[in-house]
This record gives sequence, structure tokens and C-alpha cells, in this order.
Amino acid sequence: MIDEHAFTRDELLDRISINPNVCFGKPCIKGTRIWVSLILDFLASGMSQEEILKEYPSLTALDIQACLAYGAEMSRERHVPIPITFLYEVET
Repeated sequence: MIDEHAFTRDELLDRISINPNVCFGKPCIKGTRIWVSLILDFLASGMSQEEILKEYPSLTALDIQACLAYGAEMSRERHVPIPITFLYEVET
């Protein structure tokens, strides 16, 4: 279950990273090589949050919520300012 603290859009989107040298520059959950689109596809196919977390134990409920927030912003055709990580930077 997600903490009762209401996370802002920016706090959620901070959990997403884009690095041209990781996963072809596709948006990923920060510190992983798990594409945002993969999580959205899982949810769209009917997979539950609990099933995703069981399949990917390194993820948290907030990571899934961040993917939803990113997808929502993209569906509005807004530019989502996710800083691009350049060569040789290590994501933590």
C-alpha cells in the first residue's frame, strides 16, 4: 500500500529517468532498466500492482504510480521535463 503522504507530480516523475545509453533512451524507472511502457502495458493487460511487484521485487508501489503519472502526462501531449543523463553518469 502507498504511504498516505500525497506525492506531487514532480516527486513521482523524479522516479523516472531517461539516458540515451540505457534502453535506447526510453523512459525507465530510475536505477533500473525497466521501461515505463512495460509497466503500463502490464497494467493495461489486467496485471495487478501486486503481481507486478512480485514479478519485479526491486520495484515499489511508488514506482508503479510514477509510471502512471508519466503516462498521464504524456497522454495530455505535454512535454515532461525529465533530465537526460549523459555518458558515464551512474544512476543511483
